[in-house]
Amino acid sequence: MDPVELQVVALAGAPYCVASDDGQRVHGAVAEHLRAGRPVRLSFAGVEGLTSAFLNAAIGQLYGEFPPDRIRALLSVEGLGDADLLLLKRVVDRAKAYFADRGQFEDAWARADDQ
Repeated sequence: MDPVELQVVALAGAPYCVASDDGQRVHGAVAEHLRAGRPVRLSFAGVEGLTSAFLNAAIGQLYGEFPPDRIRALLSVEGLGDADLLLLKRVVDRAKAYFADRGQFEDAWARADDQ
């Protein structure tokens, strides 16, 4: 099955992908296809600015909904430069760690708030 191509700029509504609200729109579109078992190619062509907040909302939270193997099998990205690929890797690594042991992270945040 050919992947569905989603344009990040079109979904976010701008070439500056910095707000988590914009990332949430991307997330919704990607998650819909992943739930249906359809492969997705997420194109970052035309993106002029990218933040971890956007990527956390768009991609990171997918790891709370789908197993990592499913995401790896069905989601591909294109159009990212080296620095943005590194940022995406950090977001994915943190999301995997967080969703693998959410309780530990929440306990640590609670302890930090108590101090």
